[in-house]
Amino acid sequence: MSAGAGPIRILLVDDQSLFRESLGTLLAVQPDFRIVGEAADGEAALRQAAALHPTVILMDLRMPVLDGVAATRRLRTEVPAARVIVLTTFDDDEYVFEALRAGAVGYLLKDVSGEKLVEAVRVAARGESFLQPAVAAKVVAEFARLGDAGRPRPQPLAEPLSERELEVLRLLAGGASNREIADGLFIAEGTVKNHLTSILGKLGVRDRTQAALRAKELGLI
Repeated sequence: MSAGAGPIRILLVDDQSLFRESLGTLLAVQPDFRIVGEAADGEAALRQAAALHPTVILMDLRMPVLDGVAATRRLRTEVPAARVIVLTTFDDDEYVFEALRAGAVGYLLKDVSGEKLVEAVRVAARGESFLQPAVAAKVVAEFARLGDAGRPRPQPLAEPLSERELEVLRLLAGGASNREIADGLFIAEGTVKNHLTSILGKLGVRDRTQAALRAKELGLI
């Protein structure tokens, strides 16, 4: 479901009721957001997601009954249209990588600004990924570590990236959104989207996170 097809339907999943209430209050003021449900654990989240068909699920990690990683993994097969953004206090590498491997399209810490959280929800609803810069840096660093451990060096790109595409890619890898990239390079957001489509095609990847990893592997960033 795209953000333009109607309200962005949001499911809040966290075992702290006060946090869910505060989060709902923050997000409900956005005219294109609709809070469709809440859940206090992963099992309840699965039931709610199947019944309510949310566009985006904001998912805590450490919860009773079923944790956020396990719930995200099951959602990928049981409710594949839902886009999961992890919203947690934990930035340990283990949590980050487990959540992304499970299928989360975003990873945010609970100290994120309200503005960034709103942006992340809209980005996820458009089918894109959103990582805070600190989390994106962890992903890139881990990929570099694996590369240093003996992974074969990648082959050069069949079609090199242009200078502008490299600029877009570097900002993307730093966690910038399309709007931030557009503002930083003084170009239209639609132009950024065109560049991203070209970048993904040339790198042979499907999303922004994979593009950042591939770019690091190739030594482009």
